[in-house]
Amino acid sequence: MPHLLPTPPHALQRLIMIIRTRSFQSGGAYKLASGRISDMYFNMKPTMLDPEAAYLTASLMIDALADEPTDFVGGLEMGAVPLVTSIAAISYLRQQSRRALFVRKAAKEHGTQSLIEGLPRGETVAGKHIAVIEDVTTTGGSSLKAVAVLRAAGATVRTVLTLLDRQEGAGPAFAAAGVTLKSLLTSSDFRS
Repeated sequence: MPHLLPTPPHALQRLIMIIRTRSFQSGGAYKLASGRISDMYFNMKPTMLDPEAAYLTASLMIDALADEPTDFVGGLEMGAVPLVTSIAAISYLRQQSRRALFVRKAAKEHGTQSLIEGLPRGETVAGKHIAVIEDVTTTGGSSLKAVAVLRAAGATVRTVLTLLDRQEGAGPAFAAAGVTLKSLLTSSDFRS
């Protein structure tokens, strides 16, 4: 039988420490997925794939979604996949199950050729509430692709939850699409 796992005290501060050690670089000129150049770079994969950080991130994200009607958590491959997987596992242990899925950037040319993965045969996202999850948000382009695919399939998407918002325009882009941006951290947390 599952049991409740509360978010550890000081989880956010500990997560910042892990990100600084495993995923953060500064002082250079880094090209981002958005095409922009920045003096700060976050490669969140080493953090997302670390056991402690995966647990902390999932716990904090579940807390951030506590008041949201959420049937699924999902997002665009690849950044969302480790996050939604961790959220699904930890939410089960907390007896607050959040199912996970992900959106492909392009349909495969074989199999079901689906853009949305993680659903059993015959199930759709039509009528379901989905929170889109992201590792790092700059302009919001990746998450907006996921939102568009999910909405086209009949889902309701009202929230994007990101591990880190670089504060470079994603908020207004989401607002224009009728989506609220929530973030655990911002780039300001790393400017010291």
